[in-house]
Amino acid sequence: MSEFDYDLFVIGGGSGGVRAARLAAGLGKKVAIAEEYRLGGTCVIRGCVPKKLFVYASQFSEHFEDAKGYGWTVGKSEFDWGTLVANKDREIDRLEGLYHRGLENAGAEIIASRAELTGPNSIHIKATGQEVTARHILIAVGGTPNPHASLPGHELCIKSNEVFHLDTLPKAIIIAGGGYIAVEFANIFHGLGVETTLIYRGKEILSRFDMDMRRGLHAAMEEKGIRILCHEIFDRIERGADGRLVAHTNQGKSLVADQVMLALGRDPNTDGLGLEAAGVETGPKGEILVDEYSRSNVESIYAVGDVTNRVELTPVAIHESMCLIDTLYRDRPTSPDHDLIATAVFSQPEIGTVGLSEDDASKKFDELEIYRAEFRPMKATLSGRSEKTIMKLVVNAEDRKVLGAHILGHDAGELAQILGIVLKAGCTKDDFDRTMAVHPTASEELVTMYQPSYRIKGGERV
Repeated sequence: MSEFDYDLFVIGGGSGGVRAARLAAGLGKKVAIAEEYRLGGTCVIRGCVPKKLFVYASQFSEHFEDAKGYGWTVGKSEFDWGTLVANKDREIDRLEGLYHRGLENAGAEIIASRAELTGPNSIHIKATGQEVTARHILIAVGGTPNPHASLPGHELCIKSNEVFHLDTLPKAIIIAGGGYIAVEFANIFHGLGVETTLIYRGKEILSRFDMDMRRGLHAAMEEKGIRILCHEIFDRIERGADGRLVAHTNQGKSLVADQVMLALGRDPNTDGLGLEAAGVETGPKGEILVDEYSRSNVESIYAVGDVTNRVELTPVAIHESMCLIDTLYRDRPTSPDHDLIATAVFSQPEIGTVGLSEDDASKKFDELEIYRAEFRPMKATLSGRSEKTIMKLVVNAEDRKVLGAHILGHDAGELAQILGIVLKAGCTKDDFDRTMAVHPTASEELVTMYQPSYRIKGGERV
């Protein structure tokens, strides 16, 4: 008989936690998973999945416009926010049900409660007051939107958690932030007919992405009619006499809108989790510090996903969980591979990227070859849309290895997944050059850029 109630106790029912619990239970381990809200976590319930559904909804306004150039007569169209929200909720319910069934079929026990650590091997179940023990504990509670509590009037604002459940579609919205959440929702609301303003403290949106992608998307968004204010922040938010919100900025502007959304980063969701009682060390943002095998400083306690503040992406959390199961229960110690992770921004147009940006590569390599193409996609020729596609390869001049691939354009996220395989395999520019093009496609540009657009040597363009 085991000295512990469970072999593995998972705190947090997001993508990472559910994957670990299901795999461990499938291996015959006694597993419990505690979730205080809904199974599926940020990604499924109020993140990636509902956001992508909103992205699809917001694209139809452009599709209707573009159809005219192809001979279609499109009648009067109307958008109903309530219908979108209701249909989105039905799909999220379906997905949550799949998570429940997957765990139950594997034999994991699902505990609908907040769970907090009381020691290295003990957990308090808040809903029942019960204390249980586990040989191993996995913390997979993810992150939470930064409330920006120092901003006067922050309580009047919404964050990414609330945006999916608004009773009505605002006529005007102001979004603070320059990351992918802020940028994606600026495009979503604009596509749904909302007057949209994006305000960001930095000099250009989407820091850490390649500068050509950042500038290209900025220009495309402004051309659509999205107002972007860089080098500017909120001073305070107030409610006006008419019930609308007034956002005062440090540049003396007073912006009026029905909703103000704060997309100012996310923090590890570790407050009140009992980490101190268990002796778990945390970093400056409250993140759980882990080693290369996702183990904390406490031998029995592990952590994966956004709560560790390593790479905040759902597939990364799932990968880390799978590595952990290999390490704990398959006698295959496996360290998560965080190198060359492809990612996408579901803006309009999209950004798909993998590997080093030009700026980052220039700091690591003596000489680079930069291959860049900018063109009007074929679909836009008859629709009359002026939107541009940008494709860019960053290549190490010494060995011709492709260090980074970056795309701004339709379906860039889909292309990024394929390019992720290519760069992971270590392909060179010569491999690209001897690959036959698929014509007519936008992606054929990736294999027909034979001469560098320019070179970088010693960090300088030559």
